[in-house]
Amino acid sequence: MSAFWAEFVGTFLLIFIGNGVVANVVLKDTKGGGDPGSWIMITSAWGFAVFVGVVVAGPYSGAHLNPVVTLALWLDGALEGSQVGVYMLAQLLGAAAGTTTNYVFHKPHYDITEDAASIRGSFCTSPAIKNTWNNFFSELAGAFVLMFVIFYISDGAFDMAGEQVPVGLGSVGALPVAILVWVIGLGLGGTTGYAINPARDLGPRIMHQLLPIKNKMDSGWDYAWIPVIAPLCGGALAFYIKELLLTTV
Repeated sequence: MSAFWAEFVGTFLLIFIGNGVVANVVLKDTKGGGDPGSWIMITSAWGFAVFVGVVVAGPYSGAHLNPVVTLALWLDGALEGSQVGVYMLAQLLGAAAGTTTNYVFHKPHYDITEDAASIRGSFCTSPAIKNTWNNFFSELAGAFVLMFVIFYISDGAFDMAGEQVPVGLGSVGALPVAILVWVIGLGLGGTTGYAINPARDLGPRIMHQLLPIKNKMDSGWDYAWIPVIAPLCGGALAFYIKELLLTTV
């Protein structure tokens, strides 16, 4: 990549995310506008949750934890095609198991919570303002930033005890990835709640449908395709833009 395009892309990301944080706080009806302190707490916790998952899974699988990462690394030739379905299934089942355990942990509180939207929000995402194309773009953009940055801080493979471990979030270090997810949430999460991970949204949404939760509403299946398809498109786009920048400009 030339110096010109490096400066262009770096400044683009700086302003897109930085002004995104401002917009999320000051604009009407964003996720962060009503109570910025709560949104900081939520985004911080998600970032550190990624940190925890990466620390545990990194040495053994590369810690994809997200079908977007799995797809993009397969496109990049860093993961065999036969492993793609295995990784994605494990991610979906892990997300379903995690949200079910969270429900059991907090069950007395779920039982006395009457706000059905808040209950569903603790399982899966929903847009602040429902607008199909804008919601799709928001999820695509968030996943694009996630995977694009991972490509630039990962060298594609790492060696452990003489064996090549699959590339993933673990290969870039747990803390940088946690910070990346945190800043995406702060800057780009105000419109849809930033699923940026099909497994993170779909697995818990399925369990919201299946579990005997008091005072629950529908599981939002009319929206559910967006946090699945849009992030995958964003991850694929990150790969192709990365290739374009590295090979032609």
